[in-house]
Amino acid sequence: MLQIKAIKLQPSNPFTWASGWQSPIYCDNRKALSHADVRTYIKNEFANMARELYADADVIAGVATGAIAQGALVADLLNKPFIYVRSSPKEHGLENLIEGDLRPGQKVVIIEDLISTGGSSLKAVEAIRKSGNEVMGMLAIFTYGFPTAQQNFEKAGVKLNCLSDYTTLIQVASKTGYVSENDIEALNEWRKDPANWKGIAK
Repeated sequence: MLQIKAIKLQPSNPFTWASGWQSPIYCDNRKALSHADVRTYIKNEFANMARELYADADVIAGVATGAIAQGALVADLLNKPFIYVRSSPKEHGLENLIEGDLRPGQKVVIIEDLISTGGSSLKAVEAIRKSGNEVMGMLAIFTYGFPTAQQNFEKAGVKLNCLSDYTTLIQVASKTGYVSENDIEALNEWRKDPANWKGIAK
């Protein structure tokens, strides 16, 4: 993801998230879809995890919009039905929140692209549960590993497994020389208190 610049690290020129947080990292996993080798790797790894952890799953679900394509790829590889969950109901037509055929009582594995606090991801869980179905667990490409996310998933009773996480990212970025030692320090400091991090002192 670093190689294809799906993940960018800029401690000296931080990004501003929608929440207003200053962040040295920006993650856009949708870029993986433009790189066949990366896309295929992610699809295969998700499928392997699903087979190992949730062999009796009935349906694969993607969280809109970032995980729709990845979820569909995984469902195709596993030869299982696919649905996706909107962030909010459609404002016209059937006003669906869940798109696709989902019958009550089915077991669902959710595919997500990115976990920050877990709020939007867990809304998808709630929607599927309200429709009378069991959420077996969630598989995601990347997590920042915020304690609040872990707490939210535990409170919701949802198992979360990710292909990679922030700690691994920093290790790889350091080992490959993607960032400097000063950058590594800043990246570690941000991780401790992201809401109040103000960047590298000038």
